[in-house]
This record gives sequence, structure tokens and C-alpha cells, in this order.
Amino acid sequence: MNADVLLIGLVVGVANYLFRYLPLRLAPARQRPGMPRGKIALLLDSIGIASICALLVVSSTPEVMRDHARLVPTLAGFAALALCFYRTKSIIYATLIGALAFGITLKTLIILG
Repeated sequence: MNADVLLIGLVVGVANYLFRYLPLRLAPARQRPGMPRGKIALLLDSIGIASICALLVVSSTPEVMRDHARLVPTLAGFAALALCFYRTKSIIYATLIGALAFGITLKTLIILG
């Protein structure tokens, strides 16, 4: 194996770890229930859903441009993602439900079409 590949993988892995760890370490402690939260806490809570939505747009745009029939499953996945996150505030469940909605809608359209 080339040492450059190993070095790049190590640098990217460390950068990824620090990108996720440092904001949580540097963020102020959670305030007591009923107290208003700070702007940094709100920003950190919003990063998860924003990154998932950005990945959805970036990964689905070429597919939708090539095959317009994939627009409906993509919109169904996005709607399920947004609704589930709004209800549960869990990015994990929202991602899984969004992917499930996309897959079921796509499979249903393939069977019907």
C-alpha cells in the first residue's frame, strides 16, 4: 500500500473526528429546563438535519435530472425526513424513515409503472 494513501486517510480521519468532537467540547453546558438556550446550542442542534438535507439534495439532483420519475420518491423521502425530525428531534430516526419512504415510494412506482 502506498504511504500517501495511508497518510491522507489518517489526516482525514483525525480532521473528521476533531470536526465532530471540538464543537461539542467547546459548546457551553446545557442550561436548566425552562431557561432559554444559547445561539451556539441551537446551531449545533441544527447541523444534523441541515447536513442530511444537503446530502439529499446533492445526491438526488443528478438522478432526478437524468430520470424525472425519481422526483416523486425524492420528495416523499424529504417530506418524511422533515416530518419525522420535526416530531422526534432525532436525526437517526428521521434519516431511517426518510430512506424507508424513498425506497417504498420508488418500489411502488416501479411496480405500478
